Amino acid sequence: MSFTKEQILEEFSAAGAILKGHFILSSGLHSDTYLQCARVLMDAKRAEKLCQELARIVIKNLGNDTVDIVAAPAMGGVVVGYEMGRQLGKPSIFCERENGEFVFRRGFAIEKGVNVLVVEDVVTTGKSSLEAINCIRNHGGNVVAEACLIDRSNGAANLGIPLFALTSLEVKTFNAENLPPELAAVPGVKPGSRWLAGAKM
Repeated sequence: MSFTKEQILEEFSAAGAILKGHFILSSGLHSDTYLQCARVLMDAKRAEKLCQELARIVIKNLGNDTVDIVAAPAMGGVVVGYEMGRQLGKPSIFCERENGEFVFRRGFAIEKGVNVLVVEDVVTTGKSSLEAINCIRNHGGNVVAEACLIDRSNGAANLGIPLFALTSLEVKTFNAENLPPELAAVPGVKPGSRWLAGAKM
């Protein structure tokens, strides 16, 4: 069964994952909307349902045997990466920041030439995705595509590889020097995990 955009966003709303306010994103941009995917993924049944649909989209576009391993950037991609690996029947690993750059630790490794699917929770500017892709390529992996729950760039993020998302969402972002009055009137907060533990927001 396929999900409509409305059904997917309803899952996020039901989980209390669509936050409104004044948020400062990891890119430095400001926004009135923030997607806290950890709230969606804390419900194992909801995570399974959403990732099952995302896996179906990946298989439809890439086939059953194109992906050898799933790799996700920590922290936001860890849970969705694990569940996507489970749905696809593939190993799942993650890279994490060390001195500001993505590396593989914990005994994780990528064999040269293996086909890798990058998995994230939300793609906004694509900056973290590109950093993860470069990390994988530096280890000899062949990145075939990326999959995410929400493409917040609404198709604007250019990763140089196919990007498959459950749905796209257009959320306006602003530079600090060009805030609309309603955002300028309230202090901005930094809700992402990167600000707390050096990981991706």
